[in-house]
Amino acid sequence: MQKYLQKAICNQLTRASIAHFGQSQKPPVRVAITGAAGQIGYSLIFRVASGEMLGPDQPVILHLIDLPFAMAALNGVVMEIQDCAFPLVQGIVATDNQAVGFKDVNYALLVGAKPRGPGMERGDLLKDNGKIFTETGKYINDNASRDIKVVVVGNPCNTNCLILANQIKDIPKENFTAMTRLDHNRAQHQLADKLGVHSTDIRKIAIFGNHSPTMVPYIDQMTAKNHKATVDQQWVTQTFIPTVQQRGAEIIKARKLSSAASAGNAAMNHITTWVNGTAEGDYTSMAIPSDGSYGVPKGLIFSFPVTVKNGKYSIVQGLPISPFYQGLLDKTIKELVDERSAVDHLLK
Repeated sequence: MQKYLQKAICNQLTRASIAHFGQSQKPPVRVAITGAAGQIGYSLIFRVASGEMLGPDQPVILHLIDLPFAMAALNGVVMEIQDCAFPLVQGIVATDNQAVGFKDVNYALLVGAKPRGPGMERGDLLKDNGKIFTETGKYINDNASRDIKVVVVGNPCNTNCLILANQIKDIPKENFTAMTRLDHNRAQHQLADKLGVHSTDIRKIAIFGNHSPTMVPYIDQMTAKNHKATVDQQWVTQTFIPTVQQRGAEIIKARKLSSAASAGNAAMNHITTWVNGTAEGDYTSMAIPSDGSYGVPKGLIFSFPVTVKNGKYSIVQGLPISPFYQGLLDKTIKELVDERSAVDHLLK
């Protein structure tokens, strides 16, 4: 049933694209998705193919990358993409060879990573994923477009991104980011629900730090419907912050599976905002290489509030940090410093 529904949706999107936009004159761009046969990849690929990420007039060549054991499933995904007859899809590369997968790629959504298993310590997870992202970094450096924009989705995404970027010699380090847009979206909904407004009415919120339970949802400058908005501090500390920090675990508890559709959606939001920019008077959250702002050690992949214009992001400076928020920031900084220490041998 799910596949029939997916096919109906993509056929509807195809007809709409043809009716409203016709044949695009733009040259195609290449979009790589790793872990493409997995849950997040499946929730993401069809939306990218429809034009939802890069626009309804931007043709794409999809580079779908996965491990050898997943190639049969990935070939099934390819057949479904073909059956959608997306007008914007001008080619599909499905491969377990990363040199082929990242060849001339302009955008990469790195979803594939080793998940945390029962009894596995975070250090073990970092070690195993370190090998994956060390290798992937080398393939990107040697094969991808020099202007590639990368978002790491696979967890622990901040430090995975740090490992990846360390392998890059010929592409600017600022082109490598990790995803905290999912946490930002979660915070946005919680606040909208509390204030009785639409999520799009919530502005000037951000996620600082690590994509982990130490993340810091920052709302001291929040507006709702363009007006300064406040919520009860007890609700913030006892309900809002823990809900955002633990949302992923709650979804696993409810679904018996990790976030897939919402994670894919956030990865797409991340790239869309990076390409099109933030709204005037607002900012978003991206985990990026720290320049020392807010006392964060340089080089850590740390989530900051950022504005984006012409494909370039800038950290929002001068936000007031209360003692309460500083305590939370200190905790998430320490966690990321500890993670960096755990993979220090991969950074030399």
